Amino acid sequence: MTLKWLFDRIVSAFALIAFAWLLLIIAATIKVEMGGPVLFVQNRVGRNGQLFRIHKFRTMKLNHDGSSVSVAGESRITPLGSFLRKYKLDELPELWDVMVGNMSFVGPRPDVPGYADKLQGEERNVLKLLPGITGPATLKYRNEETLLATKSNPQQYNDEVIFPDKVRLNLYYYHHYSFLMDLKILFATAFHSHIVYAGEVI
Repeated sequence: MTLKWLFDRIVSAFALIAFAWLLLIIAATIKVEMGGPVLFVQNRVGRNGQLFRIHKFRTMKLNHDGSSVSVAGESRITPLGSFLRKYKLDELPELWDVMVGNMSFVGPRPDVPGYADKLQGEERNVLKLLPGITGPATLKYRNEETLLATKSNPQQYNDEVIFPDKVRLNLYYYHHYSFLMDLKILFATAFHSHIVYAGEVI
């Protein structure tokens, strides 16, 4: 895990410097087009169940009353927000969360408080991992919002189908971690490709 720790710190710091221009452009565009705060900051469940504050670019209207499950085409997501979410640009500020040690490049996506409470027994090993910007579950459900938009009850489908499957993939990651696989997952994320993982193509 030492190699993973060093990789996260060094690469995230370099990426923040290299993409500072893009971060500034996106921030300025959000301010002009959407008004209000540029960043969306929210408590998420991190390693060992400890809460941390995740940082993302804001993609939704202010003062909306919506579910924690996002669906493509929702009115609370602005046109600019839809663009940022489509290309995952809204997650660029999470590089800061990686650099300060609250997240890793690869790991389970951090859930909002409540979902971690559903983990039972062996499943709670997932909480021993640093949450990640990407991971095997993220790869498999890279089009999650579009998938949920096709369901009559997105919240129910997420809770009964997607969430348990993500837990399964994250448990596999916990038991079969390798730095080489982390690099493969990062490559597949960056280039929108697929890999074989846990006996399936994701």
